[in-house]
Amino acid sequence: MTGAPDPVATHPVLGLDDVVHQRVRLGILTIAHEARRVEFGYLRNQLDLTAGNLSKHLSVLEEGGLIEVEKGYEGRRGRTWITLTPTGTTALADEIRRLKLLIARVESTIASEDR
Repeated sequence: MTGAPDPVATHPVLGLDDVVHQRVRLGILTIAHEARRVEFGYLRNQLDLTAGNLSKHLSVLEEGGLIEVEKGYEGRRGRTWITLTPTGTTALADEIRRLKLLIARVESTIASEDR
């Protein structure tokens, strides 16, 4: 394979979004998608992160318009809730679609090797 890339046949990895694809951020987006609204502490525990590390990842996603962060109180305790924005939902769906394309390429190669 040589020459200029065909824009229709570009490799699926070229469309992966670095903001979304990072392991922790992909986890945050996935959990937020499943839960609709997720509490900071739950995310921290599920992803086995420090509060500071999670905060940095949330800032990146919030700056990208992929999540909304809401601060409030539950009783007397301060709480932070995270929700996926429509842009975040679209970005997650696109990332999953691209990953499925990559998986299909690998599986088709494995299948042809088994013949």
